Amino acid sequence: MQNFKKIISSLLSAMLCFSFAACSALQNLPSSALDSESDWQQSATDGENSVFDSADSDDSSDTPDVSDKPTAEQLWAEMVMNNAQELASGESLDGTYQLSGTVTQIDIDYTSSKGVCLYFDVDEPQSRELYCYQLKGTGANLIGKGDYITVSGTIKNYQGTLEFDKGCQLISYSANGGGQGDLPDVGNDPYANVSASAFYANYTIATSNDDAYYRSLHGFMSGTLTTPDQAPTLSTYQPKQNGQFIRNNQTQYVENGKGYVVVDAYGNPAFTVYESGAYIALEEVAAYVYAFGTYPANYTTSKNTDPFDSIWGEYLRLNHTKFSGDTSRYPYEPILPNITGCGGNLQYYEMDIGTTGTDCDPSYPVELYNDGFTITRGAARIVYGKNDLNGNGVFELNEWHVFYTYNHYNDFQEYLNYQGGWGEMFGNITGGGEISSKYYYNPTDYVDVCFAPL
Repeated sequence: MQNFKKIISSLLSAMLCFSFAACSALQNLPSSALDSESDWQQSATDGENSVFDSADSDDSSDTPDVSDKPTAEQLWAEMVMNNAQELASGESLDGTYQLSGTVTQIDIDYTSSKGVCLYFDVDEPQSRELYCYQLKGTGANLIGKGDYITVSGTIKNYQGTLEFDKGCQLISYSANGGGQGDLPDVGNDPYANVSASAFYANYTIATSNDDAYYRSLHGFMSGTLTTPDQAPTLSTYQPKQNGQFIRNNQTQYVENGKGYVVVDAYGNPAFTVYESGAYIALEEVAAYVYAFGTYPANYTTSKNTDPFDSIWGEYLRLNHTKFSGDTSRYPYEPILPNITGCGGNLQYYEMDIGTTGTDCDPSYPVELYNDGFTITRGAARIVYGKNDLNGNGVFELNEWHVFYTYNHYNDFQEYLNYQGGWGEMFGNITGGGEISSKYYYNPTDYVDVCFAPL
């Protein structure tokens, strides 16, 4: 690049002002570090040659605070972004580059043929944004907002947008906040050479989060494979207190928070769901949402992805969007606790539950949700709300609700945090109204539950 040496000179001049230690380290760099991008990048990423390595600082007021100084890697990334911003539309930087940063938005959900398209803030002093077009690589199907990723590829100005061009590869990622956490080494993948037919021929559910993670890399399931009927299966015993159903207020996490143990109505362990896993059974999906506050690996936020274009095939599930709960527009819907749509401050979200068919609303055909070729979304949804309402960084039980509806928001039942634990149904049909009618409706109120151990 024509301005490369000028940029390097400016960068080095700025670095000389940081500290004597930084200056001394810079003088010890080989002369070739000033002559090529690749050598300069190597010196910037080598811990022993980093220009910001220095002795431990103490708390003396005479010692300048260097904790907010950019690292050598961040300065390298800044230089790359500066060069990228000089590109005219249609131009690309010579060679390939590797940059890291935090995902800010998933633009187009992952498919096996096209990868995932996303935006991320580059880990450099200015945190400028890059787009990744059709990003592929091991783990690309698991990336979510807030994850920290490292990407390699060609950087291009596409009609004014700086992006990693088609063919970019995911080098690594670590989930951050409701994602997969620190992930296992993909080199230990036990399913690397296993076909789908062989995997499902002797199927058993996942036994650990690592097991679930490796399965999800290949679009393999972790939970029960049976597609649920529209109505939930209720426990023969559902404990009450003072005439109200008990919502279990005890939680049991295992594997450093990556596994959640679901108990039966007597408090005995029934099954475990894993943060990295894929699930379709109502009980497992409800427990997953309750435990981790998001959707399983086989879900996409899209409402129209095709099964044949997904690694999940017949186990693909759609939709993760905000639920308004606006009863002025939909008067047949009951008011959910503290919902924003009715003046509250709890934001709710919705996601599909694939069933064998829903027959309670004539607007929706009675067909299998996903037959491997076509998805018929039906009328069954999980609707859940989870906000840190008091801003203390902790989700208390009264800030958290998970509901199930299988007649398209006319009636709801609350998940009570145990196997077969579903609260009393409430809503429009329960109150004698007509299905989804804006004229003949009578939704009953939410039925309170009590928080107590089983």
